[in-house]
Amino acid sequence: MLERLESLKAGIFGSFSLFLALIITSLVNTIVLAKYFPTLISLEIEPLNLDFVLSGAIACFSGLLFGATYRYIIRKDKNPHLKSGGVLAFGLVRGLAQIEVGWNSMATLLPYLVLTGESVFSFAIAAKAIDTAMQFGWIKPFPSIPTDY
Repeated sequence: MLERLESLKAGIFGSFSLFLALIITSLVNTIVLAKYFPTLISLEIEPLNLDFVLSGAIACFSGLLFGATYRYIIRKDKNPHLKSGGVLAFGLVRGLAQIEVGWNSMATLLPYLVLTGESVFSFAIAAKAIDTAMQFGWIKPFPSIPTDY
C-alpha cells in the first residue's frame, strides 16, 4: 500500500507539472509563435474556453499516468537512458498522435511538429519535477529489489 501511495504522489507531481508546462507553452504559442509565424496561428489558444479546459484535463491525466509510470521506470537506478527513454516514450506517443491528426486533416504539418516538440518538452519538465521531488525525499523511488516496509 505504501508503494501505491508513493506512485500516487509521483502521479500528482507529474500531473501538476504537465499542467504548468501546458500553460507555459500556450503562452509562448499565443504571444510569440502565433504572432510572428502566420503558419502557426492554429496553435493560439484562448484561456478558459472549452479547448483549453479539455487540453488541461488531458495534460493532467497524462501527467498522472506519466508520474506513476516514471517512478517505476527509473527505480533507484542511475541510468540516464531509462530516464530519457521514459520521457521520449510518453512525449513521442502523444506527439506522433498529434502529427497523425495533422496528416489526416491534410493541413500543414508544421503546427503539429511544434506540438510534438512541446509534448516531449512537457514530459521532460514533469520528469525533472519528479526527480527533484525524489532528491528532496518528498517521493521515495521504487526500489530495484523489492523490500518490505
